[in-house]
Amino acid sequence: MVNIKDLFQSADWAKEKHVPVIEILEKDKEKGVRIRVSVGKEIPHPNTTAHHIAWIEVYFQPEGDKYPYHVGRFEFVAHGATVQGPDTSTIYSEPVVEFVFKTQKDGVIFATSYCNIHGLWENSAELKL
Repeated sequence: MVNIKDLFQSADWAKEKHVPVIEILEKDKEKGVRIRVSVGKEIPHPNTTAHHIAWIEVYFQPEGDKYPYHVGRFEFVAHGATVQGPDTSTIYSEPVVEFVFKTQKDGVIFATSYCNIHGLWENSAELKL
């Protein structure tokens, strides 16, 4: 039987183009936490019809809580495909998201991403307010 943890891959994001990179841009208990999650920060990930990042999901595990909260799911659906064929459009989604969520607690931000060829990837970052 396969354990779900075995389905996710992780690595040093500076050396691997599939790992979601979590950047904490602002942190304020009143205004919220502004983060950016991207795939391919140091080494660009291909963004073609045949090879692309399909989605990124973000979770937050507050310190002391048993379960994480699902903060968001972001899908990237434009990969250069048109009725003329693959990679013939000029419209491409880039796997970068920036958003704000509110919390009163420290914790861990988890991000997962899905490459249509290379599967599931994960990363995490500690949040200290």
